[in-house]
Amino acid sequence: MGSCLSFESRSPLSGSARTTSKEELHRIPGRMFLNGSSEVASIFTQQGKKGPNQDAMIVWENFGSRTDTVFCGVFDGHGPHGHFVAKRVRDCLPLKLRAEWEDNIKDADYVRETSPNTRSSLYSEDASFISADEESRVSFDVEETEKHPEVFQTLKDSFLKAYKFMDRELRSYNNINCFCSGTTAVTLVKQGQDLVIGNIGDSRAVLAMRDMDGSLVAVQLTVDLKPNLPVEAERIRKCKGRVFSLRNEPDVARVWLPNSNSPGLAMARAFGDFCLKDFGLISVPEISYRLLTEKDQFIVLATDGIWDVLSNEEVVNIVASASLRSFAARSLVEAAVLGWRTKYPTSKVDDCAVVCLFLDSNSIVSSTACSTKQDDKTIREGDEILEKQKEEVSDLEELLSEEEENRWSALGGVSRANTLLTLPKFIPDKE
Repeated sequence: MGSCLSFESRSPLSGSARTTSKEELHRIPGRMFLNGSSEVASIFTQQGKKGPNQDAMIVWENFGSRTDTVFCGVFDGHGPHGHFVAKRVRDCLPLKLRAEWEDNIKDADYVRETSPNTRSSLYSEDASFISADEESRVSFDVEETEKHPEVFQTLKDSFLKAYKFMDRELRSYNNINCFCSGTTAVTLVKQGQDLVIGNIGDSRAVLAMRDMDGSLVAVQLTVDLKPNLPVEAERIRKCKGRVFSLRNEPDVARVWLPNSNSPGLAMARAFGDFCLKDFGLISVPEISYRLLTEKDQFIVLATDGIWDVLSNEEVVNIVASASLRSFAARSLVEAAVLGWRTKYPTSKVDDCAVVCLFLDSNSIVSSTACSTKQDDKTIREGDEILEKQKEEVSDLEELLSEEEENRWSALGGVSRANTLLTLPKFIPDKE
């Protein structure tokens, strides 16, 4: 794990190619990738019981040298080298997105300066960038696009290109084997009140907002891109890949090679996993836009270690019940770990990674400082979830001796739903 890792990007100021070393990258002000918090975000990750922590996360404030802009992302690696893939994508994808965004802004400025009639041709050029087999999955409807602000189209194009270049770069690495390893990615850029999200895999983004009576409600912002979705399954089967569930886990659809019962990937889109890229697995992100309002309180990005045991509503209530926003992400991970121990006591706890992005300027208040009935209700609900889980864990520990519990945690068996089951029996041809 060498000390000479470098990341190619283009300067947002000059547009020229340059190299950003890993040390320079980690010293950028406003960029967080380790457990911690800032005025606008709280992030936390914890290793599960499966091996190395394959989850990664990032919050980058003042993204692209814009004071009103923040980039956030969580990445859930899988396969033998998934932890390396997740961290590499965490470090490289934001740089690629920043570079593409700057280029697209310059292109848009040029179009405005020349002629408005060239706008449609610009979109046509962007559409041609996507390969023919991907056109059915990406919409370039000009009329639909014009309903959104210009920042959406600019960032949409930037996300598409950055994700494509990221996957292409992973294929070229010699020091990270991405043939049967990969990662999810749910990423967002918030500029002012404009929110653009790019997503592949089964990590998730959820928004907490106030409804008409002031209560907090959870709004899921992304779709878990699993193989059982009709559109995803159709694409995979058209490419000769297979989609089916195992008898002992009928609710978990997986992607398999045409003539081999491997690898059994439990998602339809991912970075890496090149053994399946010819058989329907893609890295094209689903991109969505939302105009934020004063009713929107915070956004939670998290890997499936959270969502497998906690509902969207439970996640929102737990984050809202944190006495300080700096504890919010950690509180959520601790609640998920308790959830794993109570709901799946014989399974290995999954890795967890959480980013909480707060949309207001005020800290989350504790239950003693709440001034509204709705806030009191939310905090009580969050506390009740944690207390119930703690009671269930306590009951469970009374039934299990410490020796038995340690033996269970050391078992080599599968968890409730492993992302990847088996590796192909063949070795890819070396080019």
